[in-house]
Amino acid sequence: MNNLIISFSLSIFCLTIFSFPVIAQKSNTAIRKSIQEVEGGVWEPQPAIVTPSRDGCKEPIVAPSDAEILFDGSDLSQWESVNGGEARWPVADGVFTADKKLGNIRTKKIYRDFQLHIEWRIPLDVQDGTHSQHRGNSGVFLQGKYEIQILDSYRHATYIDGQAGSIYKQSPPLVNAMNPPGEWNSYDVIYKAPTFTDEGEFITYPVVTVFHNGVLIQNHFT
Repeated sequence: MNNLIISFSLSIFCLTIFSFPVIAQKSNTAIRKSIQEVEGGVWEPQPAIVTPSRDGCKEPIVAPSDAEILFDGSDLSQWESVNGGEARWPVADGVFTADKKLGNIRTKKIYRDFQLHIEWRIPLDVQDGTHSQHRGNSGVFLQGKYEIQILDSYRHATYIDGQAGSIYKQSPPLVNAMNPPGEWNSYDVIYKAPTFTDEGEFITYPVVTVFHNGVLIQNHFT
């Protein structure tokens, strides 16, 4: 599978290819420990929090002249369901919204080496659960295999290789550049696909670089 895949629980705007008191601290630690026992994963050290530029995505960007527009604000004609058939996520007001009942979607076209720009936001009314991954959990899958996590990681701890901007369960982000729920976030992803011998052995491994709201969070990860 070499398509770009978008999983559920977020809104997509535009997509282009190219210190607490000691008592409270103890309480938080106890809560975190209990969550860790359920979820596992690596929780420390948490990436430093960085406040990104606040310009956000208030107006549609002008894509480079050689870019392929995967979503122009009107329809999902460049996408399909991973289960076959049309992509059925709802489109309104220039935004498409993920619906997990309708499954994941992927690009119709197959890509190898590319630069991807995607803008997304977590709903203001996201429901908080006991599981730290239950806040707008989604992801961008590169070639259907390597997931860049989408999640509400704004003042919300989870295992570091599962927070927003991580290469899921492989590489935590260098910093946490998340905007609050209800505000737009952007990923700029530079991806170089792996190459193989005729026997299927790796010649070169995949390489991923990611900027989150203009801040470098994955640097040539392979």
